[in-house]
Amino acid sequence: VERGIFWSPAVEAQVPRGFGAEEAAAWLSSARSARVASLERGGCGRSSNRLARLSDGSRACVRYGINPEQIQGEALSYHLAGVLGMQERLPPMALALVEPRGTQWEPVRDELRGSHWAEGAVVSLTRWVDNLTAVVAPEPWGAEAGAGRRLRPLSAGDLGGLAPSQLVELVQWSDLILFDYLTANFDRLVSNLFSLQWDPRVMLRATSNLLRAPDGGLVFMDNEAGLVHGYRLLAMWDPYNEPLLRSVCIFREGTARRVAELHRRRSAASELRRRYRAREPLWARLGFLSDRQAELLQARVDFVHRHIAHCRAQ
Repeated sequence: VERGIFWSPAVEAQVPRGFGAEEAAAWLSSARSARVASLERGGCGRSSNRLARLSDGSRACVRYGINPEQIQGEALSYHLAGVLGMQERLPPMALALVEPRGTQWEPVRDELRGSHWAEGAVVSLTRWVDNLTAVVAPEPWGAEAGAGRRLRPLSAGDLGGLAPSQLVELVQWSDLILFDYLTANFDRLVSNLFSLQWDPRVMLRATSNLLRAPDGGLVFMDNEAGLVHGYRLLAMWDPYNEPLLRSVCIFREGTARRVAELHRRRSAASELRRRYRAREPLWARLGFLSDRQAELLQARVDFVHRHIAHCRAQ
C-alpha cells in the first residue's frame, strides 16, 4: 500500500487483465452484426432469458427484463464501469432489438414465438464466459460479517501475511464495493448481508452475481439492478450499501482519481451520457437517467469522494 490508502503498482500489476478494451470492442462489433443461430433455455438467470449461439461462433446471454428499466440498468452500469476505468471486470454487453422478421433473428423465429418476448423489445447481449466458478467473500466481508460483528474497514494494517493471490482479489473487491455503492446495486453482496437476519451462514456461501475466471479475475455479472431499479429502493438497501462502502479504506489510485475528477467537475451523469450515446447504437430506445437519477449519481460520487478523503485523514 502506498500513501496509506492506495494499492501499490506492484500489486495492481498482478491483477488479471479481464476483458480488455480491444477484445471487448471486437466482440461487440461481431455480436451486433451476427445472426442468432439458436436460443437455449438455462444458464443465464431467470427463465425468460436465453443462451444464444451466434453465427460468428460465440455465445451470449440474452436477457429479457421483466421491465425495460432492468435492461437500462444493465447497459448504464456497464458504461459507468467504463467511466470509472473498471469496465474490464464486466463481460462485454450490447443492446439488441427483438425483430422476428429481421435478419438477425430470422433463424430463431420459431423459438421466439415460444419465448413470449414482445416484438420490438430491447434485450441485452452479454458475452458468455466459460469455466467461471463461485466466489465467497473474503474478510472483512465474509466469515466476520457472518459472525454478526460490525464491519470494520479494510486498511493497510490488515494485509500482513496475506498471499499475493489474496491481495490481488482484495484489489478487485475494493473496486466492486465502490461500484456497487455508486450504482446502488443490491443484488450482489448486499443481498447476502440482508439475508443474515435469517441465515447466519450466508456469508460463507457464494456471493450473488460475482464469479471468478480461471486466471483469478473477478467477473461482475448481471448488473441490471444498478442505477435505475436500485435508485428507486435506496431507503431499503442503503443501510447495507453504506456500511459496505465504509468497510473499504484501500483503493486503486486510478479509481480514486476518476472519482475525484467526477466530483470536481460535477460531471458524473454527463460523462456517462456521452459514453453511452457514443458506444451504444440503441441507447435512444431505452433513454437515459432522469434528472433525479442523475442528481443521485452525482451525490453518490460526492459521498465516495468524501469517504476516500476520510480514509486519507485517518
